[in-house]
Amino acid sequence: MDDRSTVYTGQPTDKELENLRRQNELILKAVGEGIYGLDLEGNVTFVNPAAAAMIGWAIPDLIGRSMHLVLHHSHEDGSPYPRETCPIYAAFKDGAIRRITDEVFWRQDGTSFPVEYISTPMHDEQGQLVGAVVTFRDISQRKWAEAVLQQTNEALEQKVQERTAELLQANQQLQELSDLRSRFVSMVCHEFRNPLNNIILSVSSLERYDQRLSASQKQDYLQAIVANTDRMTAMIDDILVIGKIEADQLALKSTEMDVVKFCQNLLTELQSTTHGHQLTFVCDYSRLETVMDEQLLHSILVNILHNAIRYSPNAGLIELKLVHEQQQLTFHIVDQGLGIPELDQSLLFEPFHRGKNVSNIPGTGLGLSIVKQFVALLNGTVSFESAVGVGTTFTISLPVISLIIFPR
Repeated sequence: MDDRSTVYTGQPTDKELENLRRQNELILKAVGEGIYGLDLEGNVTFVNPAAAAMIGWAIPDLIGRSMHLVLHHSHEDGSPYPRETCPIYAAFKDGAIRRITDEVFWRQDGTSFPVEYISTPMHDEQGQLVGAVVTFRDISQRKWAEAVLQQTNEALEQKVQERTAELLQANQQLQELSDLRSRFVSMVCHEFRNPLNNIILSVSSLERYDQRLSASQKQDYLQAIVANTDRMTAMIDDILVIGKIEADQLALKSTEMDVVKFCQNLLTELQSTTHGHQLTFVCDYSRLETVMDEQLLHSILVNILHNAIRYSPNAGLIELKLVHEQQQLTFHIVDQGLGIPELDQSLLFEPFHRGKNVSNIPGTGLGLSIVKQFVALLNGTVSFESAVGVGTTFTISLPVISLIIFPR
């Protein structure tokens, strides 16, 4: 046997112990959570930089101190926190791990911050209890995100309550009010779920990735919360429009307008918001001047054109045709989309009703009900022809008192 060979004794060498000590020290320095150790008297035996930074102390000044007196001496309201009732020290009594999710630690400057922590008992090689290790994290950002969500939910709840009260008051004369309520609840549960899930996801991201997110990224998440809240508010506003119509609270505001230019501008506006669909305008006249409620006409055409775009998943051509017959303007909106199943056609203008073939395409089922009632306010008619897999043509005919025609 070679005389230079050595026998492994099973005991680590001084060099190995030093390497192990350095590795442990590097790990403690790298961890973002606060970590400190306590002896059986509750005095600090070690503390990592993250913990010292969070409470505003220098590491050498903490060693040997009572950590309870340093950072856990008072409750959030400032009242004394007796050591005997502290969960951290309970680990010294029964050797059980304590996990706390809603307390505060105190900084050297006298300010506090919310934390969650775990107190884990330490034992030596003989199994004797020798102290505890406490790991904690600052949850200020999570609390802030929860507060934002709570405020958003409270504001939304208040708005829903106010708007719902207006809706109920405006629709007291409806014979089918109970059915409307039932469908309203069903629609709200379905349509509110996606934006609420988006809000929850944004808050969760703020909580989980707070230290990785830039200020602009945090702002993006907050804007997403606002956008989803606005989406739900818009749906409530649609319901209120129907209520105002039924209560005769919507007044006409007729103005002079060039219907040809109006249609051209409308298609230009919509074309900029869609990709793949080709929106075309067909009319034999350069100008058609009349007097009409421009806002109602805009709502009528936009609702139907949006449906044409939404329910044409394979893009394609969408045409808006404008013709006149005596003292009447007629609009034809033609798409090559999904088409409307025959069983749904008789209910198409009913509030909240949607075709069975729309799958997961978003919508509230209110648009066409609003269209029908707006058209009725203008003393017009609306009809449609449709075939599944072929497309749909909507026809809106509106009477006009005066009409000035400019041929091409």
